[in-house]
Amino acid sequence: RAYPFGMNIIYHNRHRLSSAQEKKLHVKSVSLNELFTKSDVLSIHVPYTKETHQFVNMKLIKKMKQTSYVINTARGKIIKEKDLISALKQKIISGAALDVFEKEPAIGTKLAELDNVILTPHIGAQTKEAQSLAANVIAEKIVQILRGVI
Repeated sequence: RAYPFGMNIIYHNRHRLSSAQEKKLHVKSVSLNELFTKSDVLSIHVPYTKETHQFVNMKLIKKMKQTSYVINTARGKIIKEKDLISALKQKIISGAALDVFEKEPAIGTKLAELDNVILTPHIGAQTKEAQSLAANVIAEKIVQILRGVI
């Protein structure tokens, strides 16, 4: 069930995709435990809620392979930053890429000092395509307002 580029993609979600959707996307649903133990790259895409607050903590990080990386472009408070810093320093996992932080807009100096982490200032969605789409939506809304539609 390899992805066209030779990558196996596994996911965990409260709402599993249909078998047809999984087949079309070349993905496989797994348990949360399996997601953390098998992922080479763990990319987080969950909303920030009471249930996801500091959800990714040392207990889950320790389940990951030492060669694994974690990417968080969702919300900073989903990862317990203190635990992530400790895991990165101790080489429990190989690295992290973070676009969001526990105490935004500040980026903790302890994170910035690590050589196995990539930090971006919450601009992960700032692609050329996303900015063009946003500009088009804004222009459409202005036209609707001027026409009295909204």
